[in-house]
Amino acid sequence: QVQVVESGGGSVQTGGSLKLSCVVSGWKYSRNRMGWFRQAPYNGREAVAVSYADRTSGTTYYADSVKGRFTVSQALVNNKNTVYLEMNDLKPEDTGTYYCAVDDPPYNSAWNRESGYPYWGQGTQVTVSS
Repeated sequence: QVQVVESGGGSVQTGGSLKLSCVVSGWKYSRNRMGWFRQAPYNGREAVAVSYADRTSGTTYYADSVKGRFTVSQALVNNKNTVYLEMNDLKPEDTGTYYCAVDDPPYNSAWNRESGYPYWGQGTQVTVSS
């Protein structure tokens, strides 16, 4: 059974930094795409950044609004797939609940389609004040 658990949210001022972590337990596949979506109050869930991993290479995708400020990466930590989101130069519009999303191949949708990810964490809150 796949379990997805996020951590690392918090409150910062404009220009600050946070690093989110997501640990995936029970993952049986050598390939994956793992990343982050966010949801602001009264808005739908939007894609932030996703990392694709296979045996030979990785690819990352970012929403235009976070390019140059956020970095998504993966690692194997204690034999568990872990995905990070390093967020710098945070802005009030980055405020929201951040969700970790995980998918196994074949990938049946574009990287930024919420419906393409079957596994989700419970979310972690990020608040950026001006």
